[in-house]
Amino acid sequence: MQGLKNIKTLKDFEFQDKVVFLRLDLNVPTDQGKITDETRILASIPTIQYLREKGARIIMASHLGRPESREDTQYSLEPVAKRISEILETEVLMLDEVESAAIKHLVMGMKRNQLVMLENIRYEPGETENSEDLATELSKHVDIYINDAFGACHRAHATTSALPKMMKNRGVGLLIEKEIQFLDQLIHAPARPYWAVLGGSKVSDKIAVIEKMLDLVDGFIIGGAMAYTFLQAMGHSVGSSRVEKDKLKFAAEMVERIKARNKSLLLPVDHLISTSIKNGKEIQVTKDANIPEGLMGVDIGPKSIQQFRAALKNAKTIFWNGPMGVFETPEMSKGTFAIAQILSEVDAVKVVGGGDSAAAAEASGYAKMMTHISTGGGASLEYLQGDQLPGLEAVRYKHGR
Repeated sequence: MQGLKNIKTLKDFEFQDKVVFLRLDLNVPTDQGKITDETRILASIPTIQYLREKGARIIMASHLGRPESREDTQYSLEPVAKRISEILETEVLMLDEVESAAIKHLVMGMKRNQLVMLENIRYEPGETENSEDLATELSKHVDIYINDAFGACHRAHATTSALPKMMKNRGVGLLIEKEIQFLDQLIHAPARPYWAVLGGSKVSDKIAVIEKMLDLVDGFIIGGAMAYTFLQAMGHSVGSSRVEKDKLKFAAEMVERIKARNKSLLLPVDHLISTSIKNGKEIQVTKDANIPEGLMGVDIGPKSIQQFRAALKNAKTIFWNGPMGVFETPEMSKGTFAIAQILSEVDAVKVVGGGDSAAAAEASGYAKMMTHISTGGGASLEYLQGDQLPGLEAVRYKHGR
């Protein structure tokens, strides 16, 4: 893993009167045009502020959702532009279509207190195709390219891959710098004991991370629906809980490999169960790790919470990725929120993977007690499992350049 080697950060550039293309990850959840979680917006503000203070003229770009065409107006970045305008108390000019002459006109006429934001970059078909034509169009009036969209770094798209490769001056913003520093700490210099707390619905999503972390961590805690595959592999009955049948062999082998390395593996010893994940009214608690036929696990139980708390109380590094149950339903959120509370009380480096884990940490009310909450779910997992991220490789300077 090369981390930030041969990658320039903001301090390496002179920004006064330079036009900066700033790729951000403003892919926030919205409901009928209202932003329901502005974590990613707030995470982008420090870099925008830094560039403004250094006299840059900024063109911001981001995707939002997966629009099929411009007619998908629910994916417009207008609410995001409005929110950034409110936070920074400055005018944000929206540019509906990527066209060189329009960009030039807007940028040349920008006042000091104005920002330019391109409309959802995925409205351009060339974005997800990593189009060099789109990248060329965007590069024409830009002096410096800065990527601060960590959550999009695992995608080889036009604004994360083709465009930076064309730019002589390219680097990363404050958010990516911070993300890589924390993730590198998990890989190269974790304080011990070091625990990985993994949850979520699928074992298949976490196979590579478990493989990578096998020699890094001192123990695994596995909850969420992925725990049922492990429990069934170990001979427990799991009722109608979600199980990945094709991953039972992997789970059984992983249990043996963890034991062989003298690492700890904790799985739920009791569960909250119901007839379906939509039925929060008839929840029962099992007396042990087994789940009766016709019922499914929807969260970890109180004994499991106690066991996990005891294991984590002396931890010095904790990586948490994935909820313990269906945390969006109040009756099924206790286990996930308990993990957030336990982490808030432990004196350790606590890094929360993005996606559902970040949303769970926010919803629990304990987000501020975490050392770092990643803004990139898929990107942070891919980085931890040793994959190269196209968005990072595109800004990395090769020898002689």
